[in-house]
Amino acid sequence: MTQTQFSSGAEVRRDMVLATDLDGTFLGGSDADRKRLYAWLRDMAPDVRLIFVTGRDPAFIADLCRDGFVPTPEYVIGDVGTTIARVVTAPGKVAIEPITALEAEISATWADCGDRARALLRDTPGMWEQSVPFRYRLSYQYDATFRPETVDRVRELGVDVLISHGCFVDILPKGISKGPSLLRLLGHLSIPQDTVLVAGDTLNDLSMFQTGLHGAVVGGAEAELLAATKDLPRALHCTAIGAAGIIEAIHAHNLHPTPPEIYA
Repeated sequence: MTQTQFSSGAEVRRDMVLATDLDGTFLGGSDADRKRLYAWLRDMAPDVRLIFVTGRDPAFIADLCRDGFVPTPEYVIGDVGTTIARVVTAPGKVAIEPITALEAEISATWADCGDRARALLRDTPGMWEQSVPFRYRLSYQYDATFRPETVDRVRELGVDVLISHGCFVDILPKGISKGPSLLRLLGHLSIPQDTVLVAGDTLNDLSMFQTGLHGAVVGGAEAELLAATKDLPRALHCTAIGAAGIIEAIHAHNLHPTPPEIYA
């Protein structure tokens, strides 16, 4: 990390880091909102750094960044915190490379839970496994016939069960989620926590706000997330949706001396 001295010589600014969820957050809001935030991030690089913290898998993230509209992050916390990776770019190529040392605890905690959890959940009414292959998690979708208590039995394996978005059930290694994995990455990179803004909109983002980092609960967030974060002093409940909510929070938390314009 570098530090930037203002021309007055009176103030020193540390770099800012945006650690953001994707769907409904970084990818949410109007085209104008996204373009404004994305342009600002590119203009401010490398002083403003970008980390994706998402339930999406590495292949999705690589495809997302290839067309050049969405800024490419330096790092990715993917698969609801079970992937910790660096992003490597070359002309026409974006690769997501897991950081083995940071994933060692995740791998050890997961062990052989996948096959055992899958066997327990087989034929659960109203729920079906997603077709995307995951390394250290299982992910299901559900419909209106699904009953949450039917997945309680899988907790006996020592895993966490996360129900979010009104349609997803994730089976995760115990204690592993977006927030703890982000803190592990920030520590690895020696990034000061006061420079970081986390942003999200659903219950699977809750652990990011529970870290105590500056937060943007963007407009339009799930009611469950709003309720769970209402007493967290740094979790700003934004009025603006998606990318505009992130801009709102950068201003409110005073994280950068030249933040993006609030309005186009």
